This record gives sequence, structure tokens and C-alpha cells, in this order.
Amino acid sequence: MAGIVLVQDDETRAAPPPIALTVDALPGTPARTQVSDSRGVLATLTTGSKTVTMRGQTRTFTEQKRPFTDEFTRTTTNGFGMSPGGGNWSQSGSATLYSVPGGVGQISCDVANTSRHTTIVDPLTDVDVTAKVTITDAPAGASASIALAVGYTDTNNANRARLLVTTAGVVQLALEKEVAGTVTALGTATQIGTGFAAGDWWRIRIERTGTTLRCRAWQDGTDEPSTWLHSVTDAANPVGRVGFRAVASTGSTGLPRVFQVDDLRVISGSRAVAPTVTHNTWVRVLPQPFSGTWTPALAAQIRAWANDTTPDVLAYAMMYVTGSPSVADPALGGARIAGQADYGPLAADGVPVEGADFHDFMGLAWEFPNGETQSAGIGEQGCLDCSGFVRMIYGYHMGIPMVRTSNIDGVTLPRMTKDIGPSGPGIIVAQATGTAPALTGIQIGDVPHFDADTSDVVAGQLDHNGIYLGVDSVGRHRFVNSRKTPDGPTFADLGGESTLDGAGLYATSLRLIRRF
Repeated sequence: MAGIVLVQDDETRAAPPPIALTVDALPGTPARTQVSDSRGVLATLTTGSKTVTMRGQTRTFTEQKRPFTDEFTRTTTNGFGMSPGGGNWSQSGSATLYSVPGGVGQISCDVANTSRHTTIVDPLTDVDVTAKVTITDAPAGASASIALAVGYTDTNNANRARLLVTTAGVVQLALEKEVAGTVTALGTATQIGTGFAAGDWWRIRIERTGTTLRCRAWQDGTDEPSTWLHSVTDAANPVGRVGFRAVASTGSTGLPRVFQVDDLRVISGSRAVAPTVTHNTWVRVLPQPFSGTWTPALAAQIRAWANDTTPDVLAYAMMYVTGSPSVADPALGGARIAGQADYGPLAADGVPVEGADFHDFMGLAWEFPNGETQSAGIGEQGCLDCSGFVRMIYGYHMGIPMVRTSNIDGVTLPRMTKDIGPSGPGIIVAQATGTAPALTGIQIGDVPHFDADTSDVVAGQLDHNGIYLGVDSVGRHRFVNSRKTPDGPTFADLGGESTLDGAGLYATSLRLIRRF
């Protein structure tokens, strides 16, 4: 009838024509196939590898400081050692003046009017930090003070909230800045307590946001005040370390004066230069290695991936770095399968212990397809060591079959880095002996392997790996990896630059690049 337009319903409407694809073999090795559409390069496949790089939505990956607590649950005699998740402690003067006798950090001031400084080697900008402090004996002859410092660059440049104790037992709090050795009071010493007795613990909190600097202190075991005692605007020392400064004032007697610190908490912090990687590459995984032959099934898969925004290799990798929210799987009894991860439980010296695989993170025993079984490691729930992190991403999430130490056949993903590098799935893109191979053939999603530990019993054995993330905002080749000093997965530079170029530990110890 006139005036009626017939429209097909959704089930009978003709499907749009498939995306037109152009397929070309790329020169050089390894053998690669490039797939293009009307907009340009869409995908790149590598013969012998399951991983495929796809053009997708542009993403930016950024990592800030991971909050951490140092409870000093270790024993050291020369310096404070390593703060789990925070980095190494550095000190002024003799390292023997700084120790961790077990449960607390200890600073010995053996000379009057000589400051002792100890800081965590990790420059930060905005920061919120708190810690407990005390003096093991009452000050004699003159006052003594212990300060919580931020913006520390050296012994003559820092901001600090300084807790002073007089010989009469009066407790005061001052806010100071020191620039080129000149100390300026930003908040004068104000009484906050009396009757100090040796060993009384006090807590200090100092916060910097932009040019706002503020602090407060209270006796441990009492409620934290709701207001700041000192709050000022000052632009000095905008970037620097967190730490402590102790001093026995001129006229002090009965030295050494021993100060103790505990429960350091970096509640939040911003890195001076936060690593940022931006690109439009997504990394997908085929069910079988690409044979080098283009097929209709591959064409269908590439077309499907062209508009796919479900998590890929990089998205899954970001599910374990700083600030990642926890994700539980009801099908695994509510086991946690994603979220900010640690590296491993702490040893007696405070250093995280390796050994946490993907199923240890979940707290589950696991049976592998080849019949190997493994129970969940004690204390390893929520933890991933370097190869455990790679296996969590490429094995558990992306489906590459895993084994532990048996049936390592070049197809399955072994447990240990020393086996993954030479005998893992996929192909070797580049390798060298005793030096770093060239990065000319590296591709986002590749797995770099390192000989980073010179104490290995077997010289030249691969002992660390990660996942290549891409070129960062300043042109550095950056990778994401799980390691001890930051206590978990990271692509930041705490405890070593997470870059494959330059003169850092990982750039110089890179030995092999594998493409799964």
C-alpha cells in the first residue's frame, strides 16, 4: 500500500559487509605478518607466537607511589636495611649508629649538636606520612629531638615536624624548613605534653600538598587530634625523601642519646616523575601459535578483536600494580584473582621472599594439565614473584597452558624464569651472552628476561622477567614486573629503573626477549 515503508527486523536485516583486510609479510626476522584495514595497520602476527598486537583504543598507564608501612620487623646492625614496599634506607654518618635490634629502628646520637639523618631512597612530591618515635632515656643537660622529615634531598635541605623533649619532660612540636643549611621555623615549638618518661611513644604526622605543609603529634595510644597544630604555605623542598632526623642539643650529657622509631606509614605519596605510557596497542593471544599461513579463521578472529575492549595482556597486568582493586571469583569459592599484589612474605631481614605463583596469590592448591600439583604457599596469599606475575597474566588469564618443572616442551609456560627464557612458549626475539641484546625487534607484550642477580650459583642464569609495556612519555622502554624492593608488581623505578634502555640494572642485565 502507498505510504508504507517495509523495514526488516533485527533478525532479518542484512549484516554489514566484513572489514576489508590487507595482509602483507614484513621483512626481517622473526617472520611477521601485518594486517591492515582502511585506517592503517590493524594487527601484527609473528610466526611461531600466539601473541598478536592489535590497534585499539588509546590508553594511558600511570603509576603513583604505593602506600606502605615499615614495622621494622627485621634485625640489622649497619643501617635500617630495606623498607618493604618503600625502598632502601640511607643514612648520614657511620652506618653503625643506625640499627634495627628487632621490632624498632634505633638512632644513636653520640655527639652533641650533630644531626643524624636516615631516609628512604624514593623522592616524592605530595606526601602524607606518620610514625611513632621515642627516646630511650630522658634528656639530660639539654633538650633532644626526633623529627619526621619530608622533601629531604641532603642533610642541609628538608622540611620536618620536630618533636622536642626538654630536660623537664615537656614535649613540644615545631614545624621547620632547612634550605642550604639555614633552618627557619614555620611553626614555633608548641607544648603538646608534659611528664615525658623514657620510652614514652609519641606519634608525628606531617603532610605536604602542593605548597601547603602541616603537622600534628599526639601520645601513642590516644586519639589523633582532628586539627593540625601547624599549617603553613611554603614552597621550599617540594621534592625529596621521607625519613627521620635526630639530634641531642648542645650541652647534652650522658651521651649517646638513643632514639627509637616504629610503624612508619606512608599513607599516600606522589612520585616526582610518575611513569606514564600512552599508546593504542592491545595484546591478544591466539589459541595456537601462528603458522605463518593466513586463513579465514584468522581473518574472523582479527575482525572480532578489532572492536574488542575486554581485558587484554596489558589490562590484566595493570590489575596487580599500585591501587588495583580486589576482584574475587565466585567460581573459585570467592578466591581473590586480582588486586594490588605483594611480592612475597618477609624474611627475617625484612626482604620479601620469592616463591609466590599465581595460585598462591589466590590461596589455592593447583593441579596442572600434566599432573603436577602444588599446594598454596604459606603466607603467600596476595603475593606474586616475577615469574608468578607473568604466569598470572599469560597463563591464568590469557590461557597459555602451564606446567611447573616437568614437561617443559616449548609450548607450555614453566614455573621458573630460568626455564621460561630458553624453553618457554613462543619464540626468542633477541638474546645475547654477557651483554644486553638490541631492542630493535621488541614488541609490546614481549617478555624480557634478565641476569640481574650476580649471586646466582649458576653464572649467567636468567633470574628475573616481566612484560614490555611500551615507550614512556620521555622515550624510555618501560616494562612492568614484580620485584622485591617495591614489594610487588610495578612499572615505576623504586629499587631500580623499570626500563630496558639506559645504564640501570635491568637495562644492563637484559639477556633475552621472548614473545609468547
